Amino acid sequence: MAGDPSRRVVVAMTGASGAIYGVRFLRQAVRHFDEVYLTLSGNAPAVLATELGVRLSERPTAAQLLGMEAPQLRICERGDYFTPPASGSFRHAGMVVIPCSMGTAGRIAHGISDDLTTRAADVCLKEGRRLVLVVRETPLNLIHLRNLTQLAEAGATILPAAPSFYNKPQTIEDLVDTIVARALQALGVEQDLVREWKHA
Repeated sequence: MAGDPSRRVVVAMTGASGAIYGVRFLRQAVRHFDEVYLTLSGNAPAVLATELGVRLSERPTAAQLLGMEAPQLRICERGDYFTPPASGSFRHAGMVVIPCSMGTAGRIAHGISDDLTTRAADVCLKEGRRLVLVVRETPLNLIHLRNLTQLAEAGATILPAAPSFYNKPQTIEDLVDTIVARALQALGVEQDLVREWKHA
């Protein structure tokens, strides 16, 4: 029997700085979803190694990436257009690109499907599915802003990696989790990482 589409999610990590966002999101995704399909851009492994000391083999595993076993995580080759997320007939709860480089955002905004990340994102837009882009760049130039506006008009959620402080975060992980929590909420997940704001 086919899996429940609401229990599937697609995730992509690009070569933007902020690999910790992707790793911590994935650790939550494997808690909340039965199937997690991940694609890594060509530069993502180098950023993982530089920022987190995570070194992936040619055929990366969940244990290498997350430091734990996660049978729910399926790592797809970035050039494999025959994997499920590349097809509109494969239904799922949505896609999160975390972190999302401005190059990737620009290609998605202009319909350039040159790898599995951009193809899967294009599928989300054409099928009316959730697409959450956790963009990581500063400052933003006019081209970036126009691309992000075009993506928002097409139905994507633009979720900048701009942590919040009202929960009084004590660690870098606490800060990162404020963004991870919002990304989960954008997918409709009842997250338990960060409490919702309640005015005293």
